[in-house]
Amino acid sequence: MTNRPTYTMSLSSIYIFLVGFTNCFFFKVSCSKSDFSLEGDYLLGGLFTLHEIEQTTPQFSPETTECFRHSPSRSGYQMLQVMRFAVEEINNSTTLLPNVSLGYEIFDHCSNTKNFHSVLSFISNNGSIKPKEKLNNYQPKVIALTGPFESTRAITIAPLFTMDRIPMVNYGASSYALSDKVKYPAFVRTVPSNKNLIEMIIHIIQWFGWNWVAFLGSQGDYGSDGLKLFNTYIRNTGICVAYQESLRLNTNYSLTLQKIDMLNINVIVVFALPQYASKIIKAAIANNIQDKVWIASQAWAMNQQLPREPGIGKIGTIIGITERLLSLPGFHEFVYKDRRSTDVTHNEESEIQSKSKTCNQVCDYCTLLTAEEIINENPTSSFAIYSAIYTIAHALHKVLQCDMNGCRKNTVVKPYMLVGEIKKLDFPLNGRQVKYDDNYDLPINYAVVLWHTDVNPPQFEMVGTYDTYPEMTFTINNSLLPWHNSGSVPFSNCSAECKEGFSRQPEGFHSCCFTCKECPPNSHVDYSRDPYTCFPCAENEWSDEGSTTCKTRSVVYLQFTEIFSIAVMVSAICIIILLIAIFCLFSYNYNTPVVRSAGGSMCLLMLICLIMSSISVFFFFGKPTFAHCLLRKVIFTFFFTVCISCLTVRSFQIICVFKMAAQFPKVHSLWVKHNGQWLFIAFSSAINLISCVIWITVSPDKPFADIWTYKDQIMLICEMGDSITLTIVVFIGWFLGFLCLLFSYMGRDLPKNYNEAKPITFSLILYYLSWIVYFTAYLSVKSKYVTLLNAIAQISSINGILFSYFIPKSYIIIFQPQKNTPAYFQTSIQNYTQTISRT
Repeated sequence: MTNRPTYTMSLSSIYIFLVGFTNCFFFKVSCSKSDFSLEGDYLLGGLFTLHEIEQTTPQFSPETTECFRHSPSRSGYQMLQVMRFAVEEINNSTTLLPNVSLGYEIFDHCSNTKNFHSVLSFISNNGSIKPKEKLNNYQPKVIALTGPFESTRAITIAPLFTMDRIPMVNYGASSYALSDKVKYPAFVRTVPSNKNLIEMIIHIIQWFGWNWVAFLGSQGDYGSDGLKLFNTYIRNTGICVAYQESLRLNTNYSLTLQKIDMLNINVIVVFALPQYASKIIKAAIANNIQDKVWIASQAWAMNQQLPREPGIGKIGTIIGITERLLSLPGFHEFVYKDRRSTDVTHNEESEIQSKSKTCNQVCDYCTLLTAEEIINENPTSSFAIYSAIYTIAHALHKVLQCDMNGCRKNTVVKPYMLVGEIKKLDFPLNGRQVKYDDNYDLPINYAVVLWHTDVNPPQFEMVGTYDTYPEMTFTINNSLLPWHNSGSVPFSNCSAECKEGFSRQPEGFHSCCFTCKECPPNSHVDYSRDPYTCFPCAENEWSDEGSTTCKTRSVVYLQFTEIFSIAVMVSAICIIILLIAIFCLFSYNYNTPVVRSAGGSMCLLMLICLIMSSISVFFFFGKPTFAHCLLRKVIFTFFFTVCISCLTVRSFQIICVFKMAAQFPKVHSLWVKHNGQWLFIAFSSAINLISCVIWITVSPDKPFADIWTYKDQIMLICEMGDSITLTIVVFIGWFLGFLCLLFSYMGRDLPKNYNEAKPITFSLILYYLSWIVYFTAYLSVKSKYVTLLNAIAQISSINGILFSYFIPKSYIIIFQPQKNTPAYFQTSIQNYTQTISRT
């Protein structure tokens, strides 16, 4: 029981095959003047859909398909006439195949799988088929054929022609699968493949900025191939298929349209054969579907019946994609002449003549059509059929080595020879170039047509073009599209486009559905790269909130050329010159009382330290480097601290001489004996040096790019090192300064020439205030001018000592030499002693 279906199918296939052979090889008729047959030197085959099977019915016994029992197809008969016209034109030509005539046999091919009579006839040789015959020996009945129209029908019969390399120059099968030359090496087509058609549809969708579309295919290879290609090619295009379905003849079209309407889809791609497209459009009219954009595939883009449907204008705008229509000069005259010879009359002679016109077919309506009805049928495939016949003729012309004098008729022509020549063809035909690529496909010449259904008869206006030869060009004239939506392009997007500077946040399954989020500062959205991400700006870039680009930050630091920098450096130079001058002055007057009371050699050490401290100012300007950051503070910190330690020990020494020597004579004796002042200076300097070495070793100041303070600037500064080591270094200097202040305060009543309380107090208070101001600014303000304030604090500290301690003494040496005598100083000491004795 389980094998019965297989057994029944096998019997059915065998029976169909036998019936086909019987009809093809044992039933012969002579049709001298038939539309379907013409004798010639070389025979061409033609397969056209003269009848359409609108609905298949289950069969319970094996039987062949009788096409005449189904609905007539006028467009199929019109295509047949184009083939006849092309053959007649070639036979009358003196340049193409001179002295060679082409004949043809044309059959009605209405079924996908049960219409093999004509196919078996074409590949037969004298009524028999030899499958094992060598390719070079086998000579089938036809040298080439054109048709059938649909992809499924072509795919079904193509293997039968492939085994003998019989060229199938097809005018309507657009399935991309047929481009596979391994499976279909003899398949040639004069229409673009579905791949090209899908690319064109995507171009249209992108042109108008749509991304929320429905795709309706049809049952069979044509629709499924289109749906598969569409889903493949829309990747990374931003287009979403919100709804897709493969239509069948028994599909609930109303339910399909309701689903599309519920999803707010306003653009519907109908990639279907005419019978399916007709049903969906009629269902849209019946269900009052309005204001949609319908994109018609080539199969029904120029349908002649649908635009006449009542109410079709309400469903929206219909845009069709078709090959660029080319007129066939002489075709109308050919049809009129042919119809005049077949006008139906009631006399017996005409009836016999009509039967002879369809003697190998059953086509009752064929002889009843008028010339106008044939001419007004859908012309979409006319040039494709015309160029298919001319392709075969040109290939045969090459094989026969024809020239102006004629062709070599003694040449044995095998079908496979034509296949080899077709690939080399390159000839003009009615203003278009016929040239095949590696897949045996022609260049693309598409047109975008707009349906005008509000006029009678309906019209198709070309509003756009798409060409691939000699280069790829695509354009649509938007001004020719009077949209149903008040003239503006209909909206068909899942979400409205985000404003500039907003990134998309995915919402749901489809990438087209999203919410918008403004990009934060220092980030940007790049729609061409990824509209779903706010990309951070690089460290040397910045942006405001909601930006699409990043701007380059300006790099700022304290430059040498700035007016404030120049002023500080000039001040430092002046101070250095002044200090050197004082050093020379003090050295020259080393043994005078003023220099001796100021400290003598200790005084000279202080001047050297101040000179070195002043040099550090120059490292504050220019682009910060590690050396700059290290030297600007270390030099000043070390040498200025040594200078303060000299001041401290000098203040202590004066107190010790005048006030403590008598009370602590032994201590004073030891201090003098062992040079206590130099030991103290050496000890404090050593501690200071060690702390500085630890500072620059553990965590020194180093260059730092501040990218956070200012959004549009990168501020190059010297970052402070470890706070602990820095605190130790600063504490040493400040502690010595505090001792100095304390000792100077204790000696405030000393003799005038030895009283350093006021100058030391002034210099140290200025020192403390300068650094307090600097550290306050450093902690509260972020600016390159904080660095300038650091340099000013150093100069201020140096100036405090210079102008309060050394300048007054220099003034005495230069301008008051009478006060720079031992007698003057001795008088001051005596006056101080008398004052102390009185108290």
